[in-house]
Amino acid sequence: VQLVESGGGLVQPGGSLRLSCAASGSIGSITVMAWYRQAPGKERELVARDRSGGITNYADSVKGRFTISRDNALNMVYLQMKGLEPEDTAVYYCYARIRERFVYVENDYWGQGTQVTVSS
Repeated sequence: VQLVESGGGLVQPGGSLRLSCAASGSIGSITVMAWYRQAPGKERELVARDRSGGITNYADSVKGRFTISRDNALNMVYLQMKGLEPEDTAVYYCYARIRERFVYVENDYWGQGTQVTVSS
């Protein structure tokens, strides 16, 4: 199983970006998909999480600006980011809790990260 992110880049303050993450491999089920970020010198933090059943939660700093969504048929998760601020600059990581086919336990998987830089 692997997660591959795309969509990062350089954007001006107030701009928008959409991150995508595709999960592939021998996937039985995905219970949680989420986005985390890590800024230089800071710990990795949760940005947004989507649990099976459409339950979502967001970091206070991104509420009202970011939206997480999933395409369960394609095993993908997206993060629509609007009103970006310089403080949003970080490496964004995709996360998923996945049960592989023919396996009865779930494991945590991470993508390689995609850089988002907000600067004028």
